[in-house]
Amino acid sequence: MQVPAKHFFVCNSFRLTGDAQGVCNKKSAVSLLQYLNDEIISRGIDGMVSSTGCLKVCDRGPVMIVQPDNVWFGKMSEERIDEILDGIEKGELPLEGRLA
Repeated sequence: MQVPAKHFFVCNSFRLTGDAQGVCNKKSAVSLLQYLNDEIISRGIDGMVSSTGCLKVCDRGPVMIVQPDNVWFGKMSEERIDEILDGIEKGELPLEGRLA
């Protein structure tokens, strides 16, 4: 398996029991996963999308992490995904929306 250039992790609020609960899941993280995956494919970005358990920053959800950059973004939406992917295509991740 070839390691992708970018790995996107989107919180979907899964708990140890396997149940999806919490802010990220209630704020449509599932549809964001599909949107993000479709966008990286259509843009030809060398990336992979994974859903995660709770990332414990619920007040800023939905949350997405971009690796290997280790940059966390909060309050994700389709528009924010577009902005981040636009930045990746230009060679820089946007500063707006990053979690400190």
